[in-house]
Amino acid sequence: MGKSLVSLASLSLLTFFCTISLPLYSNAISQCNGPCGTLDDCDGQLICINGKCNDDPDLGTHICKGGEGGGGGNCQPSGTLTCQGNSYPTYKCSPPVTSSTQARLTNNDFSAGGDGGGPSECDGQYHDNSKPIVALSTGWYSGGSRCGKMIRITANNGRSVLAQVVDECDSMRGCDEEHAGQPPCDNNIVDGSDAVWSALGLDKEIGIVDVTWSMS
Repeated sequence: MGKSLVSLASLSLLTFFCTISLPLYSNAISQCNGPCGTLDDCDGQLICINGKCNDDPDLGTHICKGGEGGGGGNCQPSGTLTCQGNSYPTYKCSPPVTSSTQARLTNNDFSAGGDGGGPSECDGQYHDNSKPIVALSTGWYSGGSRCGKMIRITANNGRSVLAQVVDECDSMRGCDEEHAGQPPCDNNIVDGSDAVWSALGLDKEIGIVDVTWSMS
């Protein structure tokens, strides 16, 4: 009888501690670059990207300096790449994404054999240039987290267009077959298809135009 009471008391005590301990573990919150499995594992506005808590590209937050969610406010070159006797800066980051992000619009051929080089990074496919699609500089591409998402591009003439992100405008590598021999992109490029230029009423022969963009 005495042993039964002791055993019962021990079991009750163990249950009590387990009840207290388990919620503490399940409610553990990770900070910047901390491990995560779901959105609930990350603190505040951070989201889970590739198993780590980081800034949400859609919100344009920059809580995590140098994280995968985009570039910090002071984006400096990470190195240089020499191509055909010329030296080009390389970037892992891009300027912060805002509701009106300053950018340079360039023209890209997303079809097979075009000046875009290899297939798109997002899906490994070539694309029809009659569709409004874009490639974003490495920092804005954010490790592919913006693949398939829509952005709104606005020209200085007031016209705007919605375009889908399908590729990366590589700011780290270039001057090879994969990149059609072209040097690395600057860190502030929106590389648009013919359809993007047409919708904005711009002449693609200009080559490069100042625009703004935001997540749609």
